[in-house]
Amino acid sequence: MTTMGLVHTPVVPVRTGRATVRRIVGAIPVVIFGLYVVAGVFGPLFVDYSPVGGELDDRLLSPGSVTSDGSTAVFGTDALGRDLFGQVLYGARTSVLIGTLVVLFSGLVGIAVGTAAGYLRGKTDLVASRVIDVLLAFPGILLAIVIAGVFDRSLAIVVIALSVTNWIGFARLSRSMAMTLRERDWVKSATVMGVRRRRIIARHILPFIAGPTLALATVEFAGAILAEAALSFLGLGLPSASVSWGQTIASGKEYLASAWWISAIPGIALAVLVICVGFTGDRLTRHFGRKQ
Repeated sequence: MTTMGLVHTPVVPVRTGRATVRRIVGAIPVVIFGLYVVAGVFGPLFVDYSPVGGELDDRLLSPGSVTSDGSTAVFGTDALGRDLFGQVLYGARTSVLIGTLVVLFSGLVGIAVGTAAGYLRGKTDLVASRVIDVLLAFPGILLAIVIAGVFDRSLAIVVIALSVTNWIGFARLSRSMAMTLRERDWVKSATVMGVRRRRIIARHILPFIAGPTLALATVEFAGAILAEAALSFLGLGLPSASVSWGQTIASGKEYLASAWWISAIPGIALAVLVICVGFTGDRLTRHFGRKQ
């Protein structure tokens, strides 16, 4: 009598078409965000544009029109005959630059304050918490408007005005994580061994804060871009010699019926950038959340 044995073959999971589509769709906002960064950094190197010069004969041309010098106004022109494509391209550089500076400045201040408050506790935590409570009592955009209105319009003032309250999110996240990490076994072991506090924070606290902070930075980046556009729209942001999407949108509000593209195209560019940054932040949050 012959006994036939059963051969067990391992089951290999097969990636379904739905998972592949989901992965591709999830990567689209990241790719678009990257294109904005590339266009903002390298685009102005290849496209000449003067924010103070324009040809009045070419004013209010619709998208795709031919200008007096024979070139094509891809996005049309504004009321002063300035090329709208150049304004959108240079405005992307302005938004990326200001968003990056605000996130870097706010992140450094917020992480330093939050980590120190969460790890040291005591009076340091008390003072930091009270300062945060006071700043949270005022709307961030209101403080930014007050600061930008008091001083002359410049890039430095805009970055400072937007960073006054933006560091709070980084501080609260760093504080909560530092309070949790200080109770971990490896941190307690390092403390018992006499390792200096600065070394413990640098090697055992900050590396675990970096991931969630990066996810939060994308949200703050989008918020900084919107806030800068709002300040420029109100005439409190960058100088008129600079290019900003907010200024372009404000300059076209009187021509919405006859030349809608002046406000619509920069507005769409701003909305798409903020949405893509938001989706990128959600993806990073889920990624680092699984690692906690």
